Amino acid sequence: MITLEETYKTIKKSFKKKLNKLKKNPPSNLDKSFQDWHDKAFQNIDCLTCANCCKTTSPMVFEKDVDRLSQYLGIKPGEIIDKYLFLDRDGTYAMRQTPCPFLGEDNYCSVYEGRPKACREFPHLNHRKMHTHLHLLDKNAVICPAVLETVKKIIETT
Repeated sequence: MITLEETYKTIKKSFKKKLNKLKKNPPSNLDKSFQDWHDKAFQNIDCLTCANCCKTTSPMVFEKDVDRLSQYLGIKPGEIIDKYLFLDRDGTYAMRQTPCPFLGEDNYCSVYEGRPKACREFPHLNHRKMHTHLHLLDKNAVICPAVLETVKKIIETT
């Protein structure tokens, strides 16, 4: 079976070219296009069969996220930080381990309602002013099949 990374390598050069073009001159309908591609991708992709984002990445965790997790889990914010987080070189908290300690064997998130903002927004395909988030697609295309599908659509249609 061909991996996301192998597939992305075959289209990366074309995508980088399109990405630079979109950054310089984003079309007025870019946000709507991304929303449409996002919605179409997730008609065919079930996150629970993949959970690659939770298995391979360590999301940024902000103070609000710590507070939300603390409330959800019923433990003090300091315990969340001590047990689950580390301070990265940018001075931002991130999960201490991958796969995420809240990911179950069934790929369900045990803190879904209290999950961090980065997890809530992943795979970052439907932001407003999407042209300012395009840099995330390069990294996320090898993690998430929905992003890879969207990258293919960008190459085909823009």
